[in-house]
Amino acid sequence: MPNMSDTPTSSPSMMSKLRARLNKGDSWLTRDISTFFTADKLTPDALDEIETRLLLADAGVDATEWLMERLRNEVNAGRVKSPQQLRAVLKAALLELLAPIAQPLKMPAFIKPFILFVAGVNGVGKTTTIGKLAARYKGEGKRVLLAAGDTFRAAAVQQLQTWADRTGVPLLEQGEGADAASVIYDAVQSAKARDFDLVIADTAGRLHTQGHLMEELRKIKRVVQKHDPYAPHEVLLVVDATTGGNALIQAVQFHEAIGLTGLVITKLDGTAKGGILLAIARRLSLPVRFIGLGEAVDDLQPFDAEAYVDALIGE
Repeated sequence: MPNMSDTPTSSPSMMSKLRARLNKGDSWLTRDISTFFTADKLTPDALDEIETRLLLADAGVDATEWLMERLRNEVNAGRVKSPQQLRAVLKAALLELLAPIAQPLKMPAFIKPFILFVAGVNGVGKTTTIGKLAARYKGEGKRVLLAAGDTFRAAAVQQLQTWADRTGVPLLEQGEGADAASVIYDAVQSAKARDFDLVIADTAGRLHTQGHLMEELRKIKRVVQKHDPYAPHEVLLVVDATTGGNALIQAVQFHEAIGLTGLVITKLDGTAKGGILLAIARRLSLPVRFIGLGEAVDDLQPFDAEAYVDALIGE
């Protein structure tokens, strides 16, 4: 697998979107940190309050314990005597956890076509994510082909066709009920013949508990490897941040079943408090390629750990 890591640079608009859509009211760490202090001392229940906020924000037990250990060590060493010092310690700990998973997707020029599978359960924003990815990479000058491998639902093909029309990207589909592996195999074959750079393959929206559907996904992978033994070059799982701990369960089980190479976290502009990224980072260490902050095409952005932490903690 080629090295796909890099360090993104967030635009001012990206930073402002993160702050506006994550930093809402009393949501976990975004409340005024100065409330944790009396004079130059932390209040007696400050650490317990931070721990509670992390757990309520879907950070999970593992990530919360990991973060609290680092915070307590700094407090016990006498290095946290002001809101500014607390913010700095929190930021450093959060970055230590999140920076390793902030790895944007890279497509080496020598891999052509680059084959990208997109998986996820129904309702997480999978089809919308595919459409936004198509728009992004077409905008970068790549020739993109979509493959309608979610053949279990007629609506899925129709939704993908809508995005294909909207972005001006061709779609290969064989209708509802077609063999998904055959659809995606034909798409790769067509892409090779027509010199396309990228194939984005939709795969059936499925529950991670449905073994026969997970086996279908493994079958698609085997069939595509007849074209390229290293394919697919990326397997992205789309998860909905508002589902909290269930998003982590999905990521774990999909990863065990098919071997994920990256994640897309959607709906961070909704009721999500953002902690699920911490839980995923601690449990899986899978790269988070993109995060979704809204419905517009440009609201799907590469994950930038520092911008994300700044948005969570505030100024």
